[in-house]
Amino acid sequence: MGIFNRVKTIVMADIHEVLDKMEDPISLMNQYMRELDEQVDKAKDALGQQLYLEKRHGLLVAEAQVLVAKRTRQAELAVANGEDTIARIALQEKLKEEAKLKLYAEQYAAMKQHTSALRDQIDVLLERYNELANRRLVLLSRAHAAKAQEQLQAAIASFNTDNALKGFNRVEDYVQQLEAQALAASYFIPSSPPVNLEIKEAVERELALLKESK
Repeated sequence: MGIFNRVKTIVMADIHEVLDKMEDPISLMNQYMRELDEQVDKAKDALGQQLYLEKRHGLLVAEAQVLVAKRTRQAELAVANGEDTIARIALQEKLKEEAKLKLYAEQYAAMKQHTSALRDQIDVLLERYNELANRRLVLLSRAHAAKAQEQLQAAIASFNTDNALKGFNRVEDYVQQLEAQALAASYFIPSSPPVNLEIKEAVERELALLKESK
């Protein structure tokens, strides 16, 4: 073996050893998909929590609006009745509710923007997830087809047609021997003894006499 062939053999042996130590790429791909599943689940949980907070702030805004309108009517009614003290109290409560309403409205608007941004991020995540999931199916199909082809090639390579041909030839020789033996045996079968014509004519005459005597 030449020096270059020896070097090639050593290098290929090292490469195969490294490949054997590597993780199964298909198992690694499946692990990636499981990690993506977890990310998608976390994103869904985050969106659910965000929608809950947005809804809660929407209710706070609605409640504050109702209280502001209520305090406004109370102040107007108190002024109409000449009850300035009650009007001042109602207006004071109205101002407090308006401050709350402003804060809640700002928070609600920020919540809605955050929700919209989160939805956009989840849409991108789901798009990538679906793309990778489809690609995974294609790669699995190709891997299975390649393995099936490899197994088929291995089966074809391991099939020894010479042995099969020799076996069929032996069977054919055996059948020919049986046929020869059967043909040879037919020569030894005794033939029927020849019929004596004189005896046959005598028998016919005797038979005719018997019929006439009846």
